[in-house]
Amino acid sequence: MNDPRPGRMAEPAPPPRATRAPVQDREATPPGSLWIHGLHAVAAALANPRRRPRRLLVTAEAEAELVRRVPKPWRILAETVDRHRFQTFLPEDAVHQGAALLTEPLTPLALDQAIARSDGPVLLLDQVTDPRNVGAILRSAAAFGAACVVMQDRNAPPETGALARAASGALEIVPIAREVNLSRAIVTLQRAGFWVLGLAGEASRTLAEAAPRDRRVALVLGAEEAGMRRLQRETCDELVRLPIAPGVESLNVAAAAAVALYEIARHLPPTDAQATDAQATDAEAPDEEETEA
Repeated sequence: MNDPRPGRMAEPAPPPRATRAPVQDREATPPGSLWIHGLHAVAAALANPRRRPRRLLVTAEAEAELVRRVPKPWRILAETVDRHRFQTFLPEDAVHQGAALLTEPLTPLALDQAIARSDGPVLLLDQVTDPRNVGAILRSAAAFGAACVVMQDRNAPPETGALARAASGALEIVPIAREVNLSRAIVTLQRAGFWVLGLAGEASRTLAEAAPRDRRVALVLGAEEAGMRRLQRETCDELVRLPIAPGVESLNVAAAAAVALYEIARHLPPTDAQATDAQATDAEAPDEEETEA
């Protein structure tokens, strides 16, 4: 368009920006449900018989990949949609990879049931509220054979798409036990034969020095800033630390959980599955990194 002043031309208009769906066009998530997104998380949820799926939205490419990971028939009919559809119900920063599953949250498992189903260690999270940290902890718990992760009913994140995404499928593997009182949960574990160790940077002994070899172990991890609360510290059998360099004050709680679980797991006898894995070759390529296509 010509500039109204003689001899001047208007500057070209900037290219249109990609915009989010208007507020009135965004779809509300039905009460009592959540959207799980990302190929790993959705595939694991489809394979989990404890899940109660409501809707499955996929692109054609994502459906083909899900079929490769979890062969049909599925318990729910997939709806093929365009990629732009996901922006109407997922957060702006969601890396969905063309797959989203609307589902009910998993029913928490009772603590006594969880420790009866597995011989692995137990993790107790004392007011760890970041869902991405909890998801990463679940992923490490699955990798090192933890029996369950214990969190409080309050001051702990609910099951969300962000948590499931960070867990990368581990939410479907490692049970979550929710307790009203964490110190009482520690006592329950002690009565069941567990030796309960609380991670604290000022402890005199390291985890490697204190971890028993003849009984099951439970680990208590506190929030990054506050650490464990007083009652939890006093109820633990012993406080232990991880041997980190003097110049580093502490580790991220998810990183600390991974290191601590590895330290415990390396002293345990291998399971049949681990022994089989140790004899396998490297013929299978590692799983691809999850990125937005």
